[in-house]
Amino acid sequence: MRKFALLLLSGAVALSLPSGVLAQTLPEQDQTTDASQQEPPALLVADKIFITPERVLIAEGNVEAFQGDVKMTASRILYDRESGELTLEGPIRIDQGNRTTVLADSAELDRGLLNGLLIGARMVFDQQVQIASVQATRAGGRYTQFSKVSATSCHVCTDGRPPLWQIRARKVTHDQLERQLYFEGAQFRVLDVPVFYFPYLRLPDPTLDRATGFLVPSVRTTSQLGTGIKVPYFFKLGDHKDLTLTPYLSGKTRTLGYRYRQAFKNGRIKIEGAHTRDDLQRDEARGYFFTNGWFDLPDDYRLTFNIRTTSDDSYLADYGLPDFDRLRSEIALERIKRDTAFRTSLNHYKTLRDSEDQDQIPSRIFDLNYRKRFFPAAVGGEVRMAFIGHAHERTSNEDVIGRDVARATFDTEWLRSWILGWGLRADAQVGASIDTFNIRHDSAYPDQVTRTTPRAALTLRLPMTRREASGATQLLEPIAQIGWTHVSDNDVPIDESTFQEFDQGNLLSLSRFPAEDRREDGVSGVVGMNWARYGSRGWQARATIGQVFRADADPDFNLTSGLQGTSSDVLIAGQLETPNGWSLAGRGLVNGDFSFAKAELRAAWQKETTALSGSYVWQEPDPAENVDDEISEIWLRGRYDIDQNWQTRAQARYDLSESEPIRYGLGITYRNECVQVNMSVSRRYTSSSSIEPSTEFGFTVALTGYSVEGGGKQYKRRCS
Repeated sequence: MRKFALLLLSGAVALSLPSGVLAQTLPEQDQTTDASQQEPPALLVADKIFITPERVLIAEGNVEAFQGDVKMTASRILYDRESGELTLEGPIRIDQGNRTTVLADSAELDRGLLNGLLIGARMVFDQQVQIASVQATRAGGRYTQFSKVSATSCHVCTDGRPPLWQIRARKVTHDQLERQLYFEGAQFRVLDVPVFYFPYLRLPDPTLDRATGFLVPSVRTTSQLGTGIKVPYFFKLGDHKDLTLTPYLSGKTRTLGYRYRQAFKNGRIKIEGAHTRDDLQRDEARGYFFTNGWFDLPDDYRLTFNIRTTSDDSYLADYGLPDFDRLRSEIALERIKRDTAFRTSLNHYKTLRDSEDQDQIPSRIFDLNYRKRFFPAAVGGEVRMAFIGHAHERTSNEDVIGRDVARATFDTEWLRSWILGWGLRADAQVGASIDTFNIRHDSAYPDQVTRTTPRAALTLRLPMTRREASGATQLLEPIAQIGWTHVSDNDVPIDESTFQEFDQGNLLSLSRFPAEDRREDGVSGVVGMNWARYGSRGWQARATIGQVFRADADPDFNLTSGLQGTSSDVLIAGQLETPNGWSLAGRGLVNGDFSFAKAELRAAWQKETTALSGSYVWQEPDPAENVDDEISEIWLRGRYDIDQNWQTRAQARYDLSESEPIRYGLGITYRNECVQVNMSVSRRYTSSSSIEPSTEFGFTVALTGYSVEGGGKQYKRRCS
């Protein structure tokens, strides 16, 4: 059948919109208005459009009306110009921007589209939450009142079976402007069995991203605090800030958690913490306070801050918060450009370790780092210059254990590369540094020390590639380096370089100490090799092997660093990736007895429904690192999706050297289009003078669509 289209000004017909999307008054045809103030034209399409002698416009057969992002369909539309009444015969469907859909059997609206009646009305929000009623009344162009209502985000079957959960109410009012739903005489039902009754209930319109109200509650059970419930309440303080208060109550604790967030034009801040009274430490106030944020300043500077503090060493572990062993607070100012980098920071450390005395650790630290590079045409290559400042203080003033150190370093170096015959690459490096130290509260060292360290190195590389018949590409790169440094004075304490690592990143460094308070001295050499293979079907493999040789041994390297003696341990490192989701990475230091002094291995496998990852760490005892016993630990973490609704997850950490567990955890999640249930159990076995082993159970239920995003299409249940 042939279709007819009619262009109507100001949405007079097309935009009956019982949802109140457009609440403007219908203009009279003979009224003169400014075209710039009119609504965009509406288009009405139907199999038949005609006007009766009584001046009633009728559209019949597959009626569709469009205006902006609004689309309406109906079987028949009648518009009486004299009375301004609009009658729609269903089935009626009105969609606005894929966010709100109104369905009805029939509707009658007045001239201004502000008031009217919809029979058999149903409103669907965000293609998920639906409100079904016997009839709906449109009032004031803002409110839609539903009578005898059922509201749910569950998939509703046509065979009469009740949804998993629903809210039955005598009346529901939808405030289009505030995007709120007001329930009167509401019952919350599970499988049509009444569970709770609410005389009045307010919920946000699911299309509203942020609204004041309750968030998902959770139940937490621990062996120390018993069973308690957390009920967070969210306050929308504006478009750019909010506050969440979370009471946590059990038989042994009364806790109020809080989180404040605010976004600014040039930055943002976040403050979170808790205030606690519990039976673990009676008559004492406990809690924690964390805040972080950043601000962009003029001239590309950025200010960042991160503050962490807690009332006692065990609070974070007792309440299932991030299990830090030290709390680091920092405020920093930085600017990073193409050829310059600047950063300065103030840091404070609070130890939570029983083995450390807060007064004897460097708790107040200042750092300044400025670097700049040039590209002089006269000599070629690149020139780098740096100024580094550092100071750390202990709160103790006792001799030796209360040592404070301040250091200033000026460093400059010249780098240049050449490509020689046969593809041989030569890298030259020449530089020097000046370090000055101020040392207090340690009679074993002079108060002032100035040290100079000239250095030079030449590195040769010969990268070679080979193309295999299968399409794979191999890369082989032998490396050799000869280096020289001369340290004028090493009579300074080691506070910053107490932990050393030997890996691919510093294989070719002239000093493998992590900070400038110690530098390598003398002639050294490095031999090594890089290898890589890139398969045509996604296989990737990379490996590095290397060893350092010195004319004289450096006694300041730790036993497990692999750098003691005139020849270092052999560094072996590699990575493997396969097209079926496997990845493997390992690094180890092999000594002269062909045994590992230190090793780590990481592996992961990931598919659409399964993920598994794990790591293993081994280290020999090292008194210099406060490791009196060998470390041999394994971590495992996994996830398995049983089906589209059920997901399991597990984690474990086990001490192989002591043959005892450190932590176990197991969780299971069920989710569909309208509910998400999380259950978890974990056990922490570690103990100290301030921390006891504990077991924790967790349970949360979220009604998706009202409280969290549901992903209804992916997890929708079936009716049969």
